[in-house]
Amino acid sequence: MLDVIYSRRSIRKYQQKPVEDEKLNEILRAAMYAPSAMNKQPWRFIVCKERNTLDEIQKIHPYSSMLKTAPCCIIVCGDTDIEYAQGSYIQDCAASVENLLLAAKSLGLGTCWLGIYPDKNRQEDFRKTFNMPENTKPFCAIALGYPNEEIATPNRFDKSKIHFEKW
Repeated sequence: MLDVIYSRRSIRKYQQKPVEDEKLNEILRAAMYAPSAMNKQPWRFIVCKERNTLDEIQKIHPYSSMLKTAPCCIIVCGDTDIEYAQGSYIQDCAASVENLLLAAKSLGLGTCWLGIYPDKNRQEDFRKTFNMPENTKPFCAIALGYPNEEIATPNRFDKSKIHFEKW
């Protein structure tokens, strides 16, 4: 499992190969096994596979050019009607996304996290484009597919960022 964590990278070039439904379901299952405040599980997912939908996302997200080649995108949202406390959907969705990213990597797929939150205008554009109810807040979009690039694993361990007992 640690090799999956260390080798996961943001992929921006994808093969023209669809993601199998079995893998997609397994990735979403893993996302739903994340911890959440008081186990409220406020996450919601919109799976986008149609080329016209992926192109539409590129019109409303300025950093989504990798969707030109990605065969799939998952929009992760939070349901504010069931979150434990105001704003807790943010950390709950972040935990869910990390599970999603690692599950995809373990299944041979690549991902790239596209932030939507905290940009209020971007959130509103996604909410309107995807007909989300008012209580549903778009958190991020995840490009998903088979990688068409390899990215080396950097050494990110930095002892200077660790403190014991006190700062």
